[in-house]
Amino acid sequence: MEFGVLGPLEARMHGTSIAPTAGKPRQILALLAIRAGRVVQVETLMAELWGNAIPRSAATTLQTYILQLRRKLTQAGVQQQSGRSAKDVLATCYGGYRLAPEEFSLDLSAFQQLVRLGGRTMAENDPGRASEQLGRALDLWRGPALTDVPVGEVLSTEVIGMQEERDWALEMRLEADLSLGRHAEILGELRMLVSRQPLHETLSAQLMTALYRAGHPWRALDTFQALRHALIKELGVEPSPRLQRLHQAILANDTGLQVPSATLHALSA
Repeated sequence: MEFGVLGPLEARMHGTSIAPTAGKPRQILALLAIRAGRVVQVETLMAELWGNAIPRSAATTLQTYILQLRRKLTQAGVQQQSGRSAKDVLATCYGGYRLAPEEFSLDLSAFQQLVRLGGRTMAENDPGRASEQLGRALDLWRGPALTDVPVGEVLSTEVIGMQEERDWALEMRLEADLSLGRHAEILGELRMLVSRQPLHETLSAQLMTALYRAGHPWRALDTFQALRHALIKELGVEPSPRLQRLHQAILANDTGLQVPSATLHALSA
């Protein structure tokens, strides 16, 4: 089985979709997939489905949804594929339910593994491999996480966490690309990202650096002023010391802002 949560919900077996069409079963399946291998408590599932307005029939209704999901698994031939029944794959455990992780792949798990690998590679000072690994991780995203699932309070938290992981992976990939002297290639991407997140200091710093290296120091300074204006207007704060040091370095035409010569030598070798 293949599950996907980095975009619209996907659940497939032998190329056939086993994802339910109704909203609440989709919520259950998404939460069980994200927390595969862990028991999701009944109370957690109820909070996701109904929030603070849990009906008296909630326990019975939840059991019905679980039965519907198991029926989907059975109809798709899970017994023939894995030798395990639907009740084994989507198991009833003490206090909740558990989806067996060994029976399927999850795009979120693959993404997280690649991000961890890319982070270690960056720490080993190999931006070329890191950029490739992080790029592969980001390519697994097909759109906003669970964009077609009516997420409740529990899944909302999971979606926020996934998006934060994606943002971190993107920042690392951009930093790797800057280290490789690819400032001209990522200028358009950085401009778009900063326009969408005008208070994001890391992205603004990366855009300032890319603009400076591309021979546009005045635009880098304009980017700093735009960030400063937005921060003061929205939050009443000045840019961080890191951003202010970058601003001063651009004003001073600091050669330390250029791509390290060792990197350029390695790229041309």
